[in-house]
Amino acid sequence: MNENLFASFITPTMMGIPIVILIIMLPSILLFSSKRLVTNRYLSLLHWLIKLITKQMMLIHTPKGRTWSLMLVSLMMFIGSTNLLGLLPHTFTPTTQLSMNLGMAIPLWAGAVILGFRHKLKSSLAHFLPQGTPISLIPMLIIIETISLFIQPMALAVRLTANITAGHLLIHLIGGATLVLTSISPPTASITFIILALLTILEFAVALIQAYVFTLLVSLYLHDNT
Repeated sequence: MNENLFASFITPTMMGIPIVILIIMLPSILLFSSKRLVTNRYLSLLHWLIKLITKQMMLIHTPKGRTWSLMLVSLMMFIGSTNLLGLLPHTFTPTTQLSMNLGMAIPLWAGAVILGFRHKLKSSLAHFLPQGTPISLIPMLIIIETISLFIQPMALAVRLTANITAGHLLIHLIGGATLVLTSISPPTASITFIILALLTILEFAVALIQAYVFTLLVSLYLHDNT
């Protein structure tokens, strides 16, 4: 069990060719649109959730920031569906890869920061030096604020990677323990199975919450720069 603990986090290949792009494209099958006038319950629920979350997220933004609404909603749906995909048996979760999460976080963060320096130069530079700072602390505060600015995309990516990876590892460990205890102590195995079922339900919630948190933080970075 210990040897295969991280096997589910290895990028899958087919004939030596990584198929992670095909896996990333798979959730888009679930997000289809209908040309019918009367849609089914699934599409109605999906549209209602998108409208609710978009309204809540874009409430604090200026008209310039609201132009990012389509990108932010698409980002949240992509991360949420990808996280849920990883909860299926014998599947791969792309969001457990730090490189992929950095690939999402850095361009979005850089776009928001560049937008701020382009349209709100004085306000963006003011973040590096709070008002009323003693002269002796100015160099140190500028360095600290610069480091905190550049660490934002790393924090975004590491938060998502750590939360998804930790949940998958817990499910793997408790599932393995339940399988071993089945032949040793069935009553104890039933208890661990209940824990495993509750943890799986929790992971469904974590998968959606982490998608929302990632998108919300990007939205806040955008709000600070528009």
